[in-house]
Amino acid sequence: MFAEAIEAILQDHCTPAAVRAIEAGGSPYHLWFAVADAGFLELLGSEDHGGAGLALAELFPVLTMLGRFGMPAPLAQSIAARGLLGDTTEIPVGMITMAPSIRHAGDGKIVCQLAPYGAIADYVLAEDNGALCLLAAEEAQRSLTGVHGDLAATLTWAAGAQASRFPARAGSFAAFGAALHAALLAGAMQRVFDMTLQYANDRSQFGKSIGKFQAIQHQISVMAEHVAAASIAAEAAFQGDGAAPSLLAGAIAKSRASEAAVLVASIAHAVHGAIGVTEEYDLQLYTRRLHEWRMVHGSEDYWNPLIGRTLLAGETATIADFIRSAYA
Repeated sequence: MFAEAIEAILQDHCTPAAVRAIEAGGSPYHLWFAVADAGFLELLGSEDHGGAGLALAELFPVLTMLGRFGMPAPLAQSIAARGLLGDTTEIPVGMITMAPSIRHAGDGKIVCQLAPYGAIADYVLAEDNGALCLLAAEEAQRSLTGVHGDLAATLTWAAGAQASRFPARAGSFAAFGAALHAALLAGAMQRVFDMTLQYANDRSQFGKSIGKFQAIQHQISVMAEHVAAASIAAEAAFQGDGAAPSLLAGAIAKSRASEAAVLVASIAHAVHGAIGVTEEYDLQLYTRRLHEWRMVHGSEDYWNPLIGRTLLAGETATIADFIRSAYA
């Protein structure tokens, strides 16, 4: 129900033209308020405080829908951030992004390195010494990456910057950061796959569609397998009755989705050929998201050691048993 409702909004307000405009420096607030005014920011809030009281499993299709449209604003992060902060009147109105890390420099400055959507976010939420730390982005110096269309930025606050602090559940911030970006990746990969399949059926060469050539069919089949595996891993992270995904489930989801993202993007561009890298063609809007979200809150190289250590420290007899225990 919620996924269908937000899809209708995104079809009108999160068009490829709107994504391009925001990436080029345009205001994101027309898109932001179209979604926020419909109440989607409070999906995880309790019904007693005006929220939807959504379970994690019900949130997953909403997140994948955002990924499918290449959402150029921190809506998924704001939903998760407000859920992590809980029912409190201190949560400000505005776009909240989740910074993967926070660092206190020797001169007293606070640095959040490469925060997703840091270029446009109103607030930044990070985990700091076991607490959640909320900082106003307008008070920070923003350093952009310089990558075309990238909305990430490193934010630096002067010494003595004021921050609101909230209690944090152990592991919940990292787990939610990993799982929600796995869900975004799953949605974007499905969009890329659909575009690639459609192009292969439409594009003709030597008198027949290129999708009928065995080499192309093989590549698309491999692509489909990775999209499906990443989607299953991401969805599995959102099962259960907890307020946030478990750290192990989030790690597995992000690792698998990040691993698939590189391959899915490369096959998509290989099948599309030269047209796939042009500015005018929409494919690059979504494959760039795959590369961006792959790195946010840990790539497969970050999470695989944690998964491996957990496996070796456990007592499960087989890998299959270990995977099942991760979602028990």
